[in-house]
Amino acid sequence: MTRAWLPLAYGGGASYQRVLKQSWKGNAATLRAVRDDRRGTGLLYAEWAATELRPEVEVTLTLATRDRAIDWSDRTPRGAAPASLVPYLQPSRLMPLGGIVRSTALRITKGEADDLAKARAIYEWIVENTVRDPAVAGCGTGDIRGMLETRNLRGKCADINALFVGLARAASIPARDVYGLRVAPSRTFTSLGAAGDVTRAQHCRAEFHSSRYGWVPVDPADVRKVILEEKRGLDLASPDVQYARRRLFGTWEMNWIAFNDAHDVVLPHATGPALPFFMYPQAETGGRRVDPLDPQTFRYRIAAREQVSSAEE
Repeated sequence: MTRAWLPLAYGGGASYQRVLKQSWKGNAATLRAVRDDRRGTGLLYAEWAATELRPEVEVTLTLATRDRAIDWSDRTPRGAAPASLVPYLQPSRLMPLGGIVRSTALRITKGEADDLAKARAIYEWIVENTVRDPAVAGCGTGDIRGMLETRNLRGKCADINALFVGLARAASIPARDVYGLRVAPSRTFTSLGAAGDVTRAQHCRAEFHSSRYGWVPVDPADVRKVILEEKRGLDLASPDVQYARRRLFGTWEMNWIAFNDAHDVVLPHATGPALPFFMYPQAETGGRRVDPLDPQTFRYRIAAREQVSSAEE
């Protein structure tokens, strides 16, 4: 028997993304959408009998997105209800909030008066101290305790942005990773957009909750991506990097779509272990989990087409 799980689009009333349509087709005996509102995940589950020698499934997502930018001059309170923030203060298997994670968070935020100042301090510390490592498979694993204990602060978005989220939560600031996919070119930095084949364009971002501004978008991992990939010779003092550093605290360019913000994801009917996060298509065959990052054993292709509309439309 073969099973597959594909991420569907993030709904949940997100102001930056609206799901217009989701559809699917394939030769699976079972093909159905599954939603876990408690964890904020939506997925397509497919199941094929052992007699099916070429299992196939296709998902089509149609979404509308709009850029996000916090208006720092707007003093209108936008804080969410405290009960809705409780899940975003909890630990996960790879994101513990005690020990070295908490001590690091308290050291970084010492002397800061409010949640916004603390989040800013954590963001700046991560930009200063992490490095994007192109040798890391996929988007990384998000093992933040391991990063801190080994003092190896190298990784990709699922490592660097998870470090922001974990340190924020350890400092009592609600925060979350949002896992998704780059689907269009960037208007600001070539390195922060999709180009050609988007099959390997998965990217996670981060948010923290401010009592004044509500959910604030950030992406310290992409500051480090600009340094590594935009052009030769960039460092933290380069004007382009300084611009990215300012911009990516409070702004998301929505050439990207969101799937979910879940950790420790248990796939329905799976025999393999829970996932630290759910961003890549997953499959099992013969009771064994297939590596989603190995194209020799698990083939999938993602294509994206953009249609730009005016604000009025």
